[in-house]
Amino acid sequence: MSIPMRIPEGRIVLTYEDYAAIPNDGKRYEILEGVLAVTPAPSTKHQTASVNLTGILRQHVRDKDLGKIFHAPADLILESTSVLQPDLVYISKARQGIITERAIEGTPDLVVEILSPTTTRNDRITKGQIYARHKVPAYWIVDPDQETLEVYLLDGDTYRLETTLQGETASPVPPFSELQLAAKDIFS
Repeated sequence: MSIPMRIPEGRIVLTYEDYAAIPNDGKRYEILEGVLAVTPAPSTKHQTASVNLTGILRQHVRDKDLGKIFHAPADLILESTSVLQPDLVYISKARQGIITERAIEGTPDLVVEILSPTTTRNDRITKGQIYARHKVPAYWIVDPDQETLEVYLLDGDTYRLETTLQGETASPVPPFSELQLAAKDIFS
């Protein structure tokens, strides 16, 4: 005689333990406030921006001995129900205690998301809200189609647009006061 299965009421909220049990099938998974999100492989424009920006930031951070840069796929665990894989993450030397063997477990200094057609809404709204709630001081959104870099800084509980880079004009980009960055360097 079989025992009937009890189906829980309400919304099912996934946690890091559920996430860790997902088989490695080559897809990119994240848990956004308990909800599983799956995205296809990024476009070549996305990958070009990712590789270029990673190189620029890694060189600057290494030369100035500022901390560490990580690029996707690297888990960022902000809480058990929010496990994200930002395109780039910067952790200053002062915060390196959040780097563990399995993931980055806590609030980094900077998170960078590179937009794709399938991720724009999550990157601009859902993830932005999650990062703000967890007090990530700087949030950059890179748009490969528009060839722009939007730099947002935490202002209370939300992000304020600090600057938008486009074209050849170089500008300092928080949290890196000594780094002059031009959008063209990201997309070429």
